[in-house]
Amino acid sequence: MLKDILLPRRRMSEQRRGLHTAVMEGIPANIIGNLLGGPLLTAYLLYLGAKSDAIGIALAIPAFANLVQLIIAFYMHRFENRRLHILVFSMVHRTLWTATGLIPFWVPEAYWVSTYIAMFTISFICAQAGGVLWTSLVADMVPAQVRGRYFGIRNTIHWAVASLCLLIGGQILNRLPEGSGFVMLYVICAVATIWNGIELYRYPNLPLERSNESSKWKKLQKPLRDRTYLLATLFLATFIMIQNIAVPLFSFVMLDIVKLNYTWVTIITTIQMVVMMFSYYYWGNLNSKYATRTLLRWSLPIIAIACLLWSGMELLPAIFVLIVVHIVLGIGIGGYNLLAFNFIIGDTPKSERPMYIAVFSALTGITGFIGPLAGGWIYKRVEDSPYWLQSYGVSTITGALLLFMALVIGPIVLKEKKPESRRTSPKM
Repeated sequence: MLKDILLPRRRMSEQRRGLHTAVMEGIPANIIGNLLGGPLLTAYLLYLGAKSDAIGIALAIPAFANLVQLIIAFYMHRFENRRLHILVFSMVHRTLWTATGLIPFWVPEAYWVSTYIAMFTISFICAQAGGVLWTSLVADMVPAQVRGRYFGIRNTIHWAVASLCLLIGGQILNRLPEGSGFVMLYVICAVATIWNGIELYRYPNLPLERSNESSKWKKLQKPLRDRTYLLATLFLATFIMIQNIAVPLFSFVMLDIVKLNYTWVTIITTIQMVVMMFSYYYWGNLNSKYATRTLLRWSLPIIAIACLLWSGMELLPAIFVLIVVHIVLGIGIGGYNLLAFNFIIGDTPKSERPMYIAVFSALTGITGFIGPLAGGWIYKRVEDSPYWLQSYGVSTITGALLLFMALVIGPIVLKEKKPESRRTSPKM
């Protein structure tokens, strides 16, 4: 299967071409996402003069923008040419995000942070609008029998690219003057944006299966009346809200409180990505043997333990502890990302899938938006508190809450609808 993805034959079926394109298109997308996002986004915001509360707002925007997916799902019948709309939304998203690199040249310094947040917001509204269409298209394109394995391999390739980009990005910022380093990152992303547009155009334009419901509100009621789906979604949304109080701000804590330099922060985050890269592959293989909800339930305590491990800074060197934290986090987040995606495309009826995806994205988006805002506010409030509370106290308390949810509530709401038989993945 890996050989077919990386080295496709000349005469391929439309389905095989689509699977290959989904891998290739994600490479420039990940270059942009990792040179402009993650710890380098935090670094750029600090360069622009942002404080913890503004960084919290910026980190909350992608989740908040998920709400637009509800609007897209309501009017899904108007987006029959999914490839065209994915191309338009994605290109606006990546072009605007890359254009934030021009802020220091075109905008008065007093407005740098506010201008970035405004552009970033519009960019991610477009990203999430295209996201529900992309998920719908890819769900139709990838056979159900091989979803876990395919996305495991795809994500492994993409996170290898992401890890390399982040490591290179950190070195660029360390070896060049700060302003020149960011210029270099943004130039690379401008080239990747053009490459991404070419790959997006190569997606197959599969026919859209319309919903059985003509009324918008009846479409919305379908996922809301699906009790097992809704309980699982509400639980995951709450878990994400608490998780996002701490996890998105890990880079801020390392840079601004623990005072690590760019090299160490990018090395530590790259280690997390490398672990995620391998974990995607193994989680994907496990998903061919075990039910998605079961594996999703297993991934949540791992994320909680990663937050709890910050407390090791009381006894051990900070860098050692942070490496261990991010190794564990990579395993947990890798499992969650893959399995949550498979949950929303595998446990949902095909004709109603866009609305199921939109409801999941909207609920997790609201709570995912609240989390970083709360985290930014908390770190602002503890600025004058003891160092232990600022450095590892918030993460440790968050981890304790997450572990309780994962071990006590998770098994109840993420139980399987019915036993799933063992299945094997056919070769592609």
